[in-house]
Amino acid sequence: MEDKHIEIEKAIEYIHQNIYEPLSLDELASYVAYSPYHFSRIFKKKIGISPLYYVSSVRLQKAKDLLLSTNLSIRDIGMEIGQQSLGTFTTRFTERVGMTPAQFRNSRGEADSHLQSLKQLHRWQEDNHTLNHNPNVNGTIDSELPLQGVILVGLFAKPIPEGLPLYGTLLPAFGDFCFSNVKTGTYYLMVTSVSWGMKSNELLLPNSTLRGRIKDPIVVKPFTPVAHQHVMLHPPRLDDPPILISLPLLMNNFLNRMRKYPSTFEKK
Repeated sequence: MEDKHIEIEKAIEYIHQNIYEPLSLDELASYVAYSPYHFSRIFKKKIGISPLYYVSSVRLQKAKDLLLSTNLSIRDIGMEIGQQSLGTFTTRFTERVGMTPAQFRNSRGEADSHLQSLKQLHRWQEDNHTLNHNPNVNGTIDSELPLQGVILVGLFAKPIPEGLPLYGTLLPAFGDFCFSNVKTGTYYLMVTSVSWGMKSNELLLPNSTLRGRIKDPIVVKPFTPVAHQHVMLHPPRLDDPPILISLPLLMNNFLNRMRKYPSTFEKK
């Protein structure tokens, strides 16, 4: 199995090196000398998503980079990553990043502002007065490296951090989290971090953040306890799926929820 993992990593490197070229499943499988069926099966087992879905995710990550680092029009950026239709590119980007390409391009100032607001925050938990008819999903976040900053935790519909999480929260330090009253369904637990010293571009393109995930789906059933989850954060690895969701958007959503409570922010 280790040899197969090496071949998958070779395929991922090939994808990144040729991301602006047409990439078919047959081509990727041929590159590592596998049949398309076998390649797709072991790729999905290791990465969590299919090879072509991974390709589309990397292309959207490249689009985010181009939006921040170039003056190319949004239409031209869409064409750069293989989207001939501006409407299709805008729709897919919005669904998976959480905002339109134009909003993303103009969100540098907001990213810095949200991070500064989080630094002033001293309340990090929401009151939950509703009756819990559904199970809780609890867990613990640890890390291979120290962190001075914020931890973002989410339960996603797919095994990749894209779109708004179905349940999400922020933590001020490593430790325990709890999502209460989680509805019946299948979820994927994804975690990343933001250090206080990060610049806006680093927040919007989180290529170097610590991250972690539970590869197996979390299945929530009525009246059935969910096992305690443990996530160990690590530096980025080649087999980590791209972080497509806008982290500043998640930060802002959390801040808006916290603003409902008095004495939420520290007085300077």
